Amino acid sequence: MSGTFVLLLAGASAIFIFAASATRAYITTDNWLWVALSLFLYAAGNLVMIRIMREGGLGLAISISSIAQLVLVNIIAFAIFNERLTNIQMAGVGLGIVAMVLMMWPQKVVG
Repeated sequence: MSGTFVLLLAGASAIFIFAASATRAYITTDNWLWVALSLFLYAAGNLVMIRIMREGGLGLAISISSIAQLVLVNIIAFAIFNERLTNIQMAGVGLGIVAMVLMMWPQKVVG
């Protein structure tokens, strides 16, 4: 897995987290500018995802991005919006982290 893949993944995840936060801000304030910002950020994040898919393949890129966003959005929901997960939901997030570690585990190249 290249350094470019990891950097692009981090950037796309940050963009998607800001987009989700903007959507949550709209729910709280009812200001349509948050929706416009959210749509712009989701479009930008998906453009970055195209590049990530070229670097790492569709399955790996989407899977890792989804799990990274799962973890990060729950941190934001907890820290900023005071939302809480149940124990079983926290276990699900933990299993997602385990899955991401296993997907990113370095593979020994044979040949």
